[in-house]
Amino acid sequence: MAGAIIENMSTKKLVIVGVILLLFQAFSFMVGGLIAPSPTTAVHYLATKCVDTVKTHHKGSKWFMPWGPDQCRKIRDFDEAMAKRIEANNIVFAVHIPLPNREMSAWFQFMLVILQFDIAFKMQNQIEDGSLVTMDVGLAYRDSTLSEWTEMAHSIEHRKLSCNFTATKTYENEGRYYDCDLLPFMEVGSVAHKYYLLNIRLPVNERKKVNIGIGEIKDIRLVSIHQNGGFTKVWFAMKTFLTPSVLIIMIWYWRRITQMTRPPVLLEKIIFALGISMTFINIPVEWFSVGFNWTWMLLFGDIRQGIFYAMLLSFWIVFCGEHLMVRATFLVWKLFGAELLCSFILVQMAFIIVAGICACLYFLFLCFMVFQVFRNISGKRSSLPAMTKARRLHYEGLIFRFKFLMLVTLACAAMTVIFFIISQVNEGHWHWGGYTVQVNSAFFTGIYGMWNLYVFALMFLYAPSHKRYGDEQSSAGNSGEEIQLTTTITHVDGPTEIYKMTGKEAQE
Repeated sequence: MAGAIIENMSTKKLVIVGVILLLFQAFSFMVGGLIAPSPTTAVHYLATKCVDTVKTHHKGSKWFMPWGPDQCRKIRDFDEAMAKRIEANNIVFAVHIPLPNREMSAWFQFMLVILQFDIAFKMQNQIEDGSLVTMDVGLAYRDSTLSEWTEMAHSIEHRKLSCNFTATKTYENEGRYYDCDLLPFMEVGSVAHKYYLLNIRLPVNERKKVNIGIGEIKDIRLVSIHQNGGFTKVWFAMKTFLTPSVLIIMIWYWRRITQMTRPPVLLEKIIFALGISMTFINIPVEWFSVGFNWTWMLLFGDIRQGIFYAMLLSFWIVFCGEHLMVRATFLVWKLFGAELLCSFILVQMAFIIVAGICACLYFLFLCFMVFQVFRNISGKRSSLPAMTKARRLHYEGLIFRFKFLMLVTLACAAMTVIFFIISQVNEGHWHWGGYTVQVNSAFFTGIYGMWNLYVFALMFLYAPSHKRYGDEQSSAGNSGEEIQLTTTITHVDGPTEIYKMTGKEAQE
């Protein structure tokens, strides 16, 4: 009887394949932990208060530099502005990205900027409930310190303040600062220029209630977050290496599937679809972002990641469901829509808590399905004592291999959930002797390598085998046993004997 490679390959060869995959897995973790730097860098900026003496804020023709030979006229604080009779509409908060004597690079991939206000408490100027800050924001760029600034974007932005004052609101506590939440400010999808300049105005209009009731703003602080160039190079190198590896095994797998006389079953189709989604996320199109100003790369990356998450989580449900005695297909499609929604939430960075809860619930449900599969297989072991010793040992070996693969699947799911949660809440490193281990980088490269190795192993192990177990035995010695197996185990065609033995009994 022919089957998949996982059941016909010798144990020695399977152990060799497993060790090789394990070594590659360890190497992928080491690349991120010991070679690559931290995935991202956060740089803090304090906006410089410039004075627009010629009132060009309606024209937008002048850019205010916080430092350098063309630096603006500055003031220390708003008390100085009041002493010099400078109006709030003539004050410009200027921030130059990056810091002096540094340059941005296309290897940084993206730039995310977060804003925070330093607001002092005043009895006569408190923050009102639901207060809204209106900002007139201009963004410019240049690629040389001698060239002129070119406008990149201009917008009127509104942000809702969320501030708490922990002390008692009395005159004695005037001057103490509110505790204000960080506010999302802007995101640049491609860092194609060396220097960026932000000019922020807080226009005041009492008649229209613009920037009224927002407290006494003392300073504006910004945090710029970008991907590290060294990590980007390591990430691109991994994608470039893994793309042909998965693509070749995927083509080989589907070629073997199409050579069979029977049509492919659901499990074989979804393994192939998983290979396609893995190849789709592997293709290193990010190389072009280094030379081209493709601002849509972030969105494209989120779409690819969402597709892969949906397919991976769907595969795990189908993989377990196809080996259950209950109506597996009905159960799979009933849960398919909810699972897709879960995978979609996972990639939405704005709902980290909801996504974490959703991921944990999914993992618990997957553990329940694996438990059901193991219980189903244990019930089927009652058919084994009626077989000859050689045949019984063969099937016990198949059951052990399948259970081991299910445990590996569960481990991959657990690592995926842990990776998602840790990557959102932790950004650190460990010191190990004379080495610094970048935890986040190790998780990024390690989990990415794990996904590829897992998909690679699935397509290799579930590919149809050309080897037939029991061909060396005489047909006379096997005839009665084959009839017994046909009536109790192998009712339908499928990729493996375990698949036939467990998942399709419900069809009877």
